[in-house]
Amino acid sequence: MNDIDAPLREPLSAEALEARLRSIGEQRYHHRHPFQLMLQNGELDRRQVQAWALNRYYYQAMIPHKDASLIARLDDPALRREWRSRLVDHDGEAEGEGGISRWLMLTDGLGLDRDMVVSTRRILPATRFAVDAYIHFVRERSVLEAIASSLTELFSPMVIGQRVSGMLKHYDFVSAETLAYFEPRLTQAPRDADMALDYVTRHARRLDQQQAVLDALIFKCNVLWTQLDALHHAYVAPGHVPPGAWSDKGAADDR
Repeated sequence: MNDIDAPLREPLSAEALEARLRSIGEQRYHHRHPFQLMLQNGELDRRQVQAWALNRYYYQAMIPHKDASLIARLDDPALRREWRSRLVDHDGEAEGEGGISRWLMLTDGLGLDRDMVVSTRRILPATRFAVDAYIHFVRERSVLEAIASSLTELFSPMVIGQRVSGMLKHYDFVSAETLAYFEPRLTQAPRDADMALDYVTRHARRLDQQQAVLDALIFKCNVLWTQLDALHHAYVAPGHVPPGAWSDKGAADDR
């Protein structure tokens, strides 16, 4: 058993708790997943990149649902105002703005039919199950656990930089414009992570609270890892696409 998997025996200082959280990210975040490495190293074909963008859209589109459900549970107006910026980041202030619209620029640029993407009817079952599990977790667990589950944003800038530079280098079917989603996240994610980390380290004082926080981050890492597992299984090896999921074969069914 890795140290990060061992249950806590006594409460940690705020500094030690942060260090433990960062260790979880280093070992469990999806920057180590084979599909992510293939994506950034130019080892996927166009179809596989399309499948990634299509399935990842469901995660992006559900983030505002997750954040709105959390805001509804917050008693502190200042915290609600702080968390509200995440809704604006994804939904924008007007039509055509925000992260979800920028993700659709990516799927458009990859040649996917927008109506099919937005419908989410052709995503992998495991994608839907994993993302829905995350939404339910945030709605049903304590506010402390819900906020802690967002701490994967501590590690996302590292992956974003590698992903964007690698994709631009290796794939002639993407451009800086089609990857426009990622640039704002380089500043948004650290801002959000700092706020969530400050909340968690200030409010998780008891042993049970700290263990719950660690478990919440592990759960979220598992959500992200599971999505890439499903993509790898369906579109890389062994290549078993589930019934009803998108395939470039029979494209007429995807419109």
